Amino acid sequence: MKLLIVEDNRDLLENILKYLEREGYRCETAVDYDEAFDKIMSYTYDVVLIDIMIPKGDGLQVLRELKSVNPETGTIIISAKNSLDDKVTGLELGADDYLTKPFQLPELQARIKAVNRRNNLGGSEIVRANEISINTKTREVLVNDDLVDVTPKEYDLLLYFASNKNRVLSKQNIAEHLWGDYVDHLENLDFVYQHIKNLRKKLVEAGANDYIESVYSIGYKFKGNGS
Repeated sequence: MKLLIVEDNRDLLENILKYLEREGYRCETAVDYDEAFDKIMSYTYDVVLIDIMIPKGDGLQVLRELKSVNPETGTIIISAKNSLDDKVTGLELGADDYLTKPFQLPELQARIKAVNRRNNLGGSEIVRANEISINTKTREVLVNDDLVDVTPKEYDLLLYFASNKNRVLSKQNIAEHLWGDYVDHLENLDFVYQHIKNLRKKLVEAGANDYIESVYSIGYKFKGNGS
């Protein structure tokens, strides 16, 4: 996946860049409006991350220009401004998501994957894994069209599993996805097992098969088909 990161805070830009490149993304950067404009006019990207407050212009104008030439490009606004007006304006201009600083890098990656997945599915906001449906817009989980009451962490865990079907995920991977950098302060990862146990129980009680498989001494794998 090829990304453009439009961000003028050098430290944050470097942290995002290192993390996403370590996760296998191809990344380019822009630190002001002029550089961002040149890149979106010259190249195509799968997802563009855009800070609203950038030198020499406005991140929202970058978004306008991007959508005028490549409307199918996934876009996520990242900004320290927790302003409803900015959020509404960005979404009305075609942004796919909005993330307020400060944020955890694993959460940013999850948002990037969700935006790219929706675009690859022709705009669909539903992720399916056999009889399980996950609505990435409303953050609802259904089994055979019946709503399942899951916690925010259980939702994040299920979406992470469903986005990585048939791939072994270590406890460390799961912990970092759920808790970000905070996981470094934890004495153990027992909470991972507890979240998985609770999620399994709710899905099975709702009528789903148990697709979460324990992989001895490594972690877990979600067995399933579907888009």
